[in-house]
Amino acid sequence: MRYVIIGAGAVGGVIGGRLAGSGHEVVLVARGAHFEALRDHGLRLRVPEGELTHLLPVVDGPAALGELRPDDVLVLAVKTQDSVAALQTWGPAPVAGGGTAAELLPLFCAQNGVEGQRLALRLFRRVHGVCVWLPSTYVEPGVVSAAGSPLTGILHLGRHPHGTDETARLVAADLEKSHFEAPVVADVARWQYAKLLSNLGNALEAVTGPVSDGDALALFRRVRAEGAAVLDAAGIAYASTEEQQAVRGDKVTLVPLDGAPRGGGSSWQSLTRGTGTIEADYLNGEIALLGRLHGVPTPLNELLQHLADTFARERRAAGSMPVAELMRLADAAVVNTR
Repeated sequence: MRYVIIGAGAVGGVIGGRLAGSGHEVVLVARGAHFEALRDHGLRLRVPEGELTHLLPVVDGPAALGELRPDDVLVLAVKTQDSVAALQTWGPAPVAGGGTAAELLPLFCAQNGVEGQRLALRLFRRVHGVCVWLPSTYVEPGVVSAAGSPLTGILHLGRHPHGTDETARLVAADLEKSHFEAPVVADVARWQYAKLLSNLGNALEAVTGPVSDGDALALFRRVRAEGAAVLDAAGIAYASTEEQQAVRGDKVTLVPLDGAPRGGGSSWQSLTRGTGTIEADYLNGEIALLGRLHGVPTPLNELLQHLADTFARERRAAGSMPVAELMRLADAAVVNTR
């Protein structure tokens, strides 16, 4: 199998680099300065064992690659807000022997949240969900890092909306030879919704900085409890904290990396890079959507969604809102829903 990594940033670049490092054929898809750096200097992957350079084919779209192969596996690793454009670009791509990518090829959605795979299923027949437990960072154009040890990450795989298949098992086997654990499960959405609850803190971290103790941690617990109440009202199953910890244990422990400090998660990185977009609409916004559908107030998640979107649009500095100010806004938001 050949892996085509659509969006070779922090998550996609690390997955692609690790697969390449274990001898698998990989094509990277990128754009802008990142594309140019990958093309000219290769993918530089900073991991606990050092900096690894992989000279891999890199393209900015399917036209540059030519006909896809029947044994290609597409890995969608763009942020959810960029999914529609990527899906519409790659879905019609021709496959050698006849047919298109959307008709014939498996697509693995290695993304936060749950919306990307739903969007994909509108176009692609063979969609797989991936629950991404992979602490990684886009360091600079051409350079990504992953500080996890002894494993780089844990990636639960399964068909969307449910079930498993031989393709998932083959991909899992390749990943498990590439510094990942990759359980194949029939209920991958249950793991993704559990991860979604954790990702509700991404916007909080992006707006006000690290969420490790004090008022910020207390607010995150309230935000997560709000999300859990919504999932419960919607009848959506999710893995418990205890079940997640039992699977993860100490398998992905972060270690310091020279030249690759990890300042924050994916949303924090979006603000730091000044991309102008952020995925809060598909994290906190997913909870807001479900809350409206099922009659559950979600003032804290709505507030964080709004603040994260504002910070991204206005290109405000990550972590620049004092915790005390955010707490005041949060308390006011809750009072206004009563």
